[in-house]
Amino acid sequence: MQRNSDAPTIVKIEKIIDETPTVRTLVFSDEVLSNVLPGQFAMVWIPGINELPMSVMISQEKGKAAFTVRKHGIASTELYSLKTGEQIGVRGPYGNSFTIKQGKILLVGGGTGLVPLIRLLTFLKKTDDVTLLIGSKTKNEVFFEKMANQILEHNKHQVIIATEDGSYGKSGLVTHIMENLLSETKFDAVYTCGPEKMMHKVVQLASSKNIHVQASIERMMKCGMGICGSCCFGEVLACRDGTVFDGKYLLTNKEFGYTHRNKAGMLEDY
Repeated sequence: MQRNSDAPTIVKIEKIIDETPTVRTLVFSDEVLSNVLPGQFAMVWIPGINELPMSVMISQEKGKAAFTVRKHGIASTELYSLKTGEQIGVRGPYGNSFTIKQGKILLVGGGTGLVPLIRLLTFLKKTDDVTLLIGSKTKNEVFFEKMANQILEHNKHQVIIATEDGSYGKSGLVTHIMENLLSETKFDAVYTCGPEKMMHKVVQLASSKNIHVQASIERMMKCGMGICGSCCFGEVLACRDGTVFDGKYLLTNKEFGYTHRNKAGMLEDY
């Protein structure tokens, strides 16, 4: 299906799935977004509020796509609060995608950063040995565990949960669990998406073992197509040159893991 990816398409929210007390998945029909590559994103217009960049969540139904949103700021809370039957505008897809390797694969996700990783799971081969690490603050914030196990049911795999308060799965930071895994297992590739401090540590750990590693980063985006410059990330634009970057580049980018830009374009520390 061909369409102008820069022109908003109006879609209707058809189903809402409550993932946690603060996270919901909004399902809608869109043939183009249902077939995006893992790592690509869309710009989502909440009428009268704002436009947000969102990774595209998979749907179990053909021709449907979804957005998984945590209520946080004004726009994300408004998106979270939409009801079935209400409309949003979508444009895209934008951005690049993960380079898919084969063999023993490790994915490390936190929060809604799991969205592109769940899509990535559907692109892996049945012969791949897959480990998915899911980091969360507490048991009530864990989601997509059951879905990940279903997607990987024909793979040799494990889905490991790490909660910071120890209320579910392994206790501690997901990067600590990853560090332990790397000491006993050789992986062929690592993919990560989530809080940038987490991703920075993941990239450092994988790179120290000479493992191919890629991260999907999040930056302030106003246009999504490389015009406004809001997502300036070192010498590149996250929307046009990413959002997926490999570890070799990320470790040379002085902003990665340390600073980000606010709505005014000013650098702020994490």
